[in-house]
Amino acid sequence: MNEEFILALEELEKDKNIDKDVILDALEKALVKSYQKNYDNAENVDVIVDKQTGDIEVFALREVVDDVNDNINEISLKEAKEEIDSNLEIGDVARIKIAPKNFGRVAAQTARNIVIQKIRDAQRDSVYGEYLDRENEMITGTIQRQDNYNLYVNLDKIEGIVPVKEQVVNEKYIPNERMKFLIKDVKNSSKEPQIILSRTSENLVTRLFELEVPEITEGVIEIYSIAREAGSRTKIAVFSNDEAIDPVGACIGYKGARVNSIVEELQNEKIDIINYNKDIEEFISNALSPADIIEVLTNEKNKQSLVVVNDQQLSLAIGKEGQNARLAARLTGWKIDIKSKEDFDNMTNEDIDEILGLNQEMEDEDIMIDENLVENPNEITDDMSSVDEQIIEDASDDLSDEQVEDITSDTLEEIYDEENDELSNQIDVDDSQLNEVYTDESDLIPHRESDKEDEDQ
Repeated sequence: MNEEFILALEELEKDKNIDKDVILDALEKALVKSYQKNYDNAENVDVIVDKQTGDIEVFALREVVDDVNDNINEISLKEAKEEIDSNLEIGDVARIKIAPKNFGRVAAQTARNIVIQKIRDAQRDSVYGEYLDRENEMITGTIQRQDNYNLYVNLDKIEGIVPVKEQVVNEKYIPNERMKFLIKDVKNSSKEPQIILSRTSENLVTRLFELEVPEITEGVIEIYSIAREAGSRTKIAVFSNDEAIDPVGACIGYKGARVNSIVEELQNEKIDIINYNKDIEEFISNALSPADIIEVLTNEKNKQSLVVVNDQQLSLAIGKEGQNARLAARLTGWKIDIKSKEDFDNMTNEDIDEILGLNQEMEDEDIMIDENLVENPNEITDDMSSVDEQIIEDASDDLSDEQVEDITSDTLEEIYDEENDELSNQIDVDDSQLNEVYTDESDLIPHRESDKEDEDQ
């Protein structure tokens, strides 16, 4: 080892971004193993590599004792003071410099593979740490090759992989062509980190807009949501924090320069840029662009909407194979049902409520009232007791059989308890009171008088 070796390590540190001290530490450990293996020596040794000159020194480590029982790992106090260091005391570790014959050549040969592996490990950890912090970022790479499953991309320091599911079906990947990708995931492995790239992610479009539209990076314009069918069409909703700036115009750019650059990068994928609006009806109308919308009916609770368009606009609003409506629904987060004006005029209120999910809400409210009565039978009045079976029947739609059985038995038990209380109150009347009731005809209620006349006849 010499200064040339240290210079080589410094160059390696610059090129591979690996700390020189990490390599030297790995080298020292490798040389210890090499010494023990090649010299069949059980001594406890320590190897030091000079960071300036590259010189190697090997030391045998022995414990200072009064009586030596192990000649390999122990040294007497007298010998240690005379030959090594006069300041050594019992229990100290004496470092004895040794110079094995041909150690430089043998050790270097044996340690070579270990050092290389340590360098690879350090490089792998360095690359992993670098790319781990870059997840969900955009990166430019050079296409290398493609097989039946993966696309391989040169990222300068490492090779990235684009799995089939992250590839756009109608895109062409030409070797040596530079292309932008999204870093989807970073996985560590025993060999080298795996950098998973994507061309289908919605975030790739987001990063492209951030690159081309400085107002987005500055926070003046924000992206509210984005919906994409990779390779075909993307809808992106934007809004401005500055009333003086048109968010859609800023994203399009002068003569479409900004958006055209993004379209070119995505190999002519269509991009619809729309204004986000807090008014959901207006937002849904914008999301269905380029179709003209007549009316939007909404149910905010269930996030369901009914959109009415002119008959000739129906196919445009729905889009080819339903793409426009599908992307609009994903962009807004609402369920969208589109009807032509003619179909809408022929619909009943019940039909409209059914589409908006209002019928279901009414049924749910009824069930909630019934469940409350069933769970609190004490609240059931005399007028309501006649419909207790219907209450339980309605509630059973949303309750399990066991719950219905428990509720039924509890309810009936409460009703019978109340009737028994009334009966017991009647039974407590003594016989003399009963005789008075039936002997004093003036106290009889009207229907009892008629009954008495019938008896006399």
